[in-house]
Amino acid sequence: MTMKFFIQSVLTIAIAAAGLGAMAQESVIRENMAKRIPQFKAIDEVNKTPIPGVFEIRVNGTEIFYTDAQANYLIQGSLIDTRQRRNLTEERVEKLTAVKFESLPLKDAFTIVRGNGQRKLAVFEDPNCGYCKRFERDLQKVDNVTIHMFLYPILGADSTEKSKAIWCAKDRVLAWQDWMVRDQPVPAAAAMCDTSALTRNVELGRTYKITGTPTLIFTNGSRVPGAIDAKQVEKLLAESKG
Repeated sequence: MTMKFFIQSVLTIAIAAAGLGAMAQESVIRENMAKRIPQFKAIDEVNKTPIPGVFEIRVNGTEIFYTDAQANYLIQGSLIDTRQRRNLTEERVEKLTAVKFESLPLKDAFTIVRGNGQRKLAVFEDPNCGYCKRFERDLQKVDNVTIHMFLYPILGADSTEKSKAIWCAKDRVLAWQDWMVRDQPVPAAAAMCDTSALTRNVELGRTYKITGTPTLIFTNGSRVPGAIDAKQVEKLLAESKG
């Protein structure tokens, strides 16, 4: 056996042993958590963290917790890298909830184009959301953008009715902006149309953990929950383009 072959064999064995060790460790964490905390019977993923002996547990898609190697303790909260001043938990959740812009079902949104429309943005909004109205009025200042507006009625039955009326309006953009920007009443809901898009929007939002409105999604997959001003929108549009 040559020295080179011997070294390669040792390395192969070491890597395999490390892999088996990691699997065994994960198995212990899963087993103990399932016994002790019923809500953790279905753990999505177990990963090492930068802290020796501390592991990340992911449940329900995007919920992050931390534990020790024997799952004797459970930590809920943010893991902060003090040297780089980074919230590692927040970064992890952002990565998990990132939305592929190109995968959004744009047929279930209506489109607002301003100027050359070169920059793109998707927004989830409820017509009864006061923060959305404030956001919409400030958004009027942003030019050269295409906005894909997803009606997202999550604030009650009246939100659903208003969304249906806007979706079925002859001019959806006009009806939306009349209501959100100009305080005009929504169109009469006399001629109802196929509003299944609204149901799909709510399901889509649940899938992506969109819990509030407005929620903005940019072409780089980043999202912003809450009403931000036009200057912030411009900054994020520039970043997503780059």
